Amino acid sequence: MPTKNGDNQSKLFKFFQEELQDIYWAEKKLLKAIPKMADASSSPDLRNALESHLQETKGHVDRLEKVFEIIGVESDAKKCHAMSGLVEEAEEIIDDTEEGAMRDAGIIAAGQKVEHYEIATYGTLKSYAQTLGFEEAVSLLEQTLSEEKQADEKLTDLAVSSINEEAAHEMMED
Repeated sequence: MPTKNGDNQSKLFKFFQEELQDIYWAEKKLLKAIPKMADASSSPDLRNALESHLQETKGHVDRLEKVFEIIGVESDAKKCHAMSGLVEEAEEIIDDTEEGAMRDAGIIAAGQKVEHYEIATYGTLKSYAQTLGFEEAVSLLEQTLSEEKQADEKLTDLAVSSINEEAAHEMMED
C-alpha cells in the first residue's frame, strides 16, 4: 500500500516498520514482566495499577497489530534491546530488595523508565505515521501514547502520595 508522502520502499517507511516491530516485541515482553512486578508489590494500590496497565498493554498489542495491517506488513516482532534491558533492571530491583515500600519504590522507578521509553517511542511512531499519511495509524498510536502517559502519571501519584515516604522510613539492617 503506497503512502500519501512516498511509497513503502521509502527509508522512512522501512524505519517506521522496524520501530513498530521493536515496540511490538517490547509490549509482548511486558505482558510477561508486568505480572511479576505486580506479584512482587506489597502495596495494593501499586498492584492494582500494574494489573490495570497489564490490561491496557494487551490492547496496545492489539492496536499495533492493526497498525501493521493498515500499513500492509506482517506483524513480526524484532527484539527490543532497550526493553529487554529495562525489564532485566526491574527484575534485579525485585531480586535485590526486600518486600516492602522500598521494593515498591524501586518497582515504580523501573515502571516509569519503561513508560518513558514507550512514551518516546509512541510519540515518534505517531509522527512517522503522520508524515507517511497513515491517519488511521496516527489515531491508534495516539490512543496508546495517551494511555502510556496516564500510566506514568499514576505511578508518579503513587510514589509521591505514599510509597516514597514509607520507603524513606524503612531502616537499613546492620
